[in-house]
Amino acid sequence: MSGYSQNRPFGFHVLVAVLVFQGLTGVIGGLELARDPSGATLRIPLQWLEGSPFADYLVPGLVLLTVLGLVPLLVAYGLWNRRPWSRAGALFVGLSLIAWLAVEIAVVGYVSEPPFQLLYGIVAGLIVVLTCVPSAIRGR
Repeated sequence: MSGYSQNRPFGFHVLVAVLVFQGLTGVIGGLELARDPSGATLRIPLQWLEGSPFADYLVPGLVLLTVLGLVPLLVAYGLWNRRPWSRAGALFVGLSLIAWLAVEIAVVGYVSEPPFQLLYGIVAGLIVVLTCVPSAIRGR
């Protein structure tokens, strides 16, 4: 890629990798929920949506696909290619993921098995911290 530089710090590479991970898993999960809004394919019970404004997982799936799937991939591209908006974009992704998890835990409750909420909480924390640490973005 044209933005590659060996002078970039380790934290920069971790941030890009975490954004790509978030993006790919967001796209996969979002597409699957849009394809099967019942959640059955992903073994997500519709009962989890009780008390929410959603009858099925179509809208949450589309949000997952775009905001937590395509946007992180675009931001990773932007960081790699030194786009001026990319740092703000990375912070947006991290904060969006925190908001997603907060709403999910408020509606569904904390689900420890499988530990996806914990995993994505760590992902969100890494994105926010690495975005806010100037040395992680140094070389932009």
